[in-house]
Amino acid sequence: MNSISDDNPTARDRGSRFKTMADRIQELNDRREEIAMGGGAKRTKAQHDRGKLSARERIGLLLDPGSFQEQYAFAKHRCTYFGMDTKDLPADGVVTGCGAIDGRLVHIASQDFTVAGGAAGEIHCNKIVAMMKNSLKTGSPFVFVNDSGGARIQEGIDSLAAYGRIFFNNVNLSGVVPQISLICGPCAGGAAYSPALTDFIIQTRHAQMFITGPSVIRQVTGEEVSAEDLGGPQAQMGYSGVVHFIADDDNHAAEICKKLLSFLPSNNMLDPPVLAYKKTITANDRLNDIIPDNPRGGFDMHEIITGVVDHADFLEVQSSFAPNIIVGFARIVGRPVGIVANNPMCKAGVLDINSSDKASRFIRFCNAFNIPLVTFVDVPGFMPGVEQEYGGIIRHGAKMLFAYSSATVPKITIVCRKAYGGAYLAMCGKDLGTDRVAAWPTAEIAVMGAESAASIVFRKEIEAAEDKETTRKELIERYRDTFSTPYMAAARSMVDDIIEPAETRCYLTLALESLVTKRELRPEKKHGLIPL
Repeated sequence: MNSISDDNPTARDRGSRFKTMADRIQELNDRREEIAMGGGAKRTKAQHDRGKLSARERIGLLLDPGSFQEQYAFAKHRCTYFGMDTKDLPADGVVTGCGAIDGRLVHIASQDFTVAGGAAGEIHCNKIVAMMKNSLKTGSPFVFVNDSGGARIQEGIDSLAAYGRIFFNNVNLSGVVPQISLICGPCAGGAAYSPALTDFIIQTRHAQMFITGPSVIRQVTGEEVSAEDLGGPQAQMGYSGVVHFIADDDNHAAEICKKLLSFLPSNNMLDPPVLAYKKTITANDRLNDIIPDNPRGGFDMHEIITGVVDHADFLEVQSSFAPNIIVGFARIVGRPVGIVANNPMCKAGVLDINSSDKASRFIRFCNAFNIPLVTFVDVPGFMPGVEQEYGGIIRHGAKMLFAYSSATVPKITIVCRKAYGGAYLAMCGKDLGTDRVAAWPTAEIAVMGAESAASIVFRKEIEAAEDKETTRKELIERYRDTFSTPYMAAARSMVDDIIEPAETRCYLTLALESLVTKRELRPEKKHGLIPL
């Protein structure tokens, strides 16, 4: 019988031939530390010098402490072209995993600009897609932090195909879980389409996004434009309406993202989170003094909104795009609501192409995620003009009719002042399936304004009068007293109630409470065809 001795080669060589568990754990920790360094200290410093945080620092800002569980940290590209076979890219340039925001699960992908400029290759994109699929499986929001120079061109069509998988899954997630994109660095070319397919885009002032950069535009069209003027946040919100929120820096972007998520359910099968609210609901007499006596006078609709929502806290969406309409999130007695309101301080609150697009998209989002809609109306009509007609105001305005009509969430409309013609209907009039319509005593619900209507209805009387101007004014007042009031609409049951402005918050509270169990079935179909 053989015994183990120093002469036994198995025992003698074991120490040199096999790693101990301690050795293996040390190797694991070393590899993790190397991956966590991303592109290294020098590139991370350069990132900080630009006013930007690293990919992992951004995740640390977004997620609850200690909640992040990274996935696919050791993933590597498999490209061998153009010297890629010798390049080691930690985490393949994107940090992915799951964690919690305010205790609720989210999945996240954060591109690492310190690693090959955050360029997206096959494995890079596959990691992102894996997080999107996990969001779908678990019914949790997906957050994508963009900071990338674009496609990894060394990988050619593999990179292109991988982008396609991201777009496909963006669409799969649409309307099922909230998707939020943070643009914290460059986002150019095809990379810009993924954020455009998500629900909300938050762009920092250090970032730019565009399909073709200034140099390409210069070569093709001869136009001179800076990267900031072309793709900066002011351009992409104020002109294009692509961006929904502008953040001062990465910290501010994380704050906006977390606040936005606080209003939203984790998925389309849940109701939005309701916060406890114990204060007594009382009348707000300030609302009685906001509407000016002169029907042509302007007023700040934001005052009405903040006067009826909890703690005067209103998260406005796309504040500098199409400002003639206001959209955003707030709470009423702890319950999240989506708010749509005309803004008489900009273009008198008319509906035009951009404001119709802005409102209809927001309405459809709220409907997809079970968020009640509260609409404040002061609309003189649709914007007239050749440019608007040629631009398709008919089909763009029809989007609002489609969006409100197809929405099955609780819908409450408050008519504050003007509500004329088709624009009144487009602002969620009673006949678009609205659950409650209340009007203030200042409401003017009519086919058109009294001045225009009187000129048509009483044309012969005005022409036959000796003092045409005096007669015209008298007939305008006659028409206004008859039709441009809430009482005719109330008589036809187009208005449920006429309320004192000060009582609006109380009215909304009771209405929302009574509509909690609302269920509305529509004809079965694959999907409706919204006007484009």
